[in-house]
Amino acid sequence: MTGLPVAIAYDFDGTLAPGNMQEHVFLPKLGVEATQFWAEANALAVEQQGDRILTYMHRMLEWARFKHLPVRRADWVGQGAGITLFPGVDGWFDRINAAGHARGLAVEHYVISSGLRELIEGTPIRRHFRAVFASGFLYDGSDVAIAPAVAVNYTTKTQYLFRINKDALDVADDAAVNAYQPHGARRVPFANMIFIGDGDTDIPCFRTVKELGGHSIAVHEPGDTGRAERTRRLIAEGRVHCAVPADYREGCALEARILAILDLLAARARVTAPMPETYP
Repeated sequence: MTGLPVAIAYDFDGTLAPGNMQEHVFLPKLGVEATQFWAEANALAVEQQGDRILTYMHRMLEWARFKHLPVRRADWVGQGAGITLFPGVDGWFDRINAAGHARGLAVEHYVISSGLRELIEGTPIRRHFRAVFASGFLYDGSDVAIAPAVAVNYTTKTQYLFRINKDALDVADDAAVNAYQPHGARRVPFANMIFIGDGDTDIPCFRTVKELGGHSIAVHEPGDTGRAERTRRLIAEGRVHCAVPADYREGCALEARILAILDLLAARARVTAPMPETYP
């Protein structure tokens, strides 16, 4: 893909798919109510003074063991195939890529999520992402999940913005993301970055991208007035540029905003491009 790189980074739960991804297939397979599961995980975090991401992952493994549900990598990926996406998500990426290409931009898509990378791997949209940064399990020699390996919480999410910025996509490589790079040498400047998320866990990413010259967009489930009000509050607090429904269909408000940003980036690139030398 040629053109000026533009990165769109998405949260997943509540942004590309309704609710929490565990509630689509995993919890129904167990026969466990979502309210019970999250209450247990959150209570464990309080009791142990632990990270809520680590405790939910621990409870997933404990419940699966108790219910004799297989937890091999392939099992998680298979569950990911059953995740329901928001309207229009399936066709969104090709359409936005084409719009970018028409403007001389190379649009790339990333996920930065506190959900599970294994479940995201099973979704039909995985092929559209240059990288997926999400929580994930550690596996034994039989490819069975035995413990958390990566926990992506609301503050660690910002690390992955800098990985995109510096093209340091190997999560196990701490040196690359921390190495000094002049801003002009970074592959995707923050001004060419868009972050789309839905809630409180995205606030550090919203602020980082916005304050460094990029664009932050809050989305809410269509028809959910409570979440719509919460995302509008993020505008008033200066954390995002706009708040729109999580509707990815052609002609929707989200598409209009993204196309406007692409227009801006393309115009900025033309204005700042060096002029050819002319001679009298």
